[in-house]
Amino acid sequence: MDSFSTLIRTASHQQHMEAKTSTFMSDLLGGRLGVEAYTRYTEQLWFVYDALEAGTMRLASDPVAGPFVRPELFRLAALERDLAHLRGPGWRTGLTALPATEAYAARVRECAQGWPGGYVAHHYTRYLGDLSGGQIIRDRAERTWGFERKGDGVRFYVFEDIANPAAFKRGYRELLDAVDADDLERRRVVAECRRAFALNTAVFRALGEEFPLSA
Repeated sequence: MDSFSTLIRTASHQQHMEAKTSTFMSDLLGGRLGVEAYTRYTEQLWFVYDALEAGTMRLASDPVAGPFVRPELFRLAALERDLAHLRGPGWRTGLTALPATEAYAARVRECAQGWPGGYVAHHYTRYLGDLSGGQIIRDRAERTWGFERKGDGVRFYVFEDIANPAAFKRGYRELLDAVDADDLERRRVVAECRRAFALNTAVFRALGEEFPLSA
């Protein structure tokens, strides 16, 4: 029988590929969009991570979600530093969430407040993605827009307190495998992982509409 972490990874593989190969992300990573598009994407991330990290103090004592509340993963402070670099000191003024981002953040908040297993699904899809594919985005952003290596503008992708990402990810998957949940709850969590990827892809789609490549 497959482990829970394997079930999650394989069940969400298709959605993961759709998110990774979205037109917006392909154009962004291909250097076909300007730094304005990268900035707008970073803004959207702020709303999602604000929802993810707002309730962590309360969730820290939860038997299901608690083991996943790891301060070394927190991204909000890094995002705010990036936005200050990208938009200037008044970055909060005019910061707006796309409707797709609002829907995504609302679902994260809903899970954080009422369903620890669902929160874990969103936690997994975001943070493990940041530790993996996020490093490709950082490298491309540094080369395309001239950000200092691992400096302001790309700090979101820099996990200074995780010395060995591969080992950290192995430990994270062990935490997933140890989650105390019956088969029905595990299936619900897997379904929420799929939903998380779909919500993320909807944000990419909306960003693609806002930043179409000129014909």
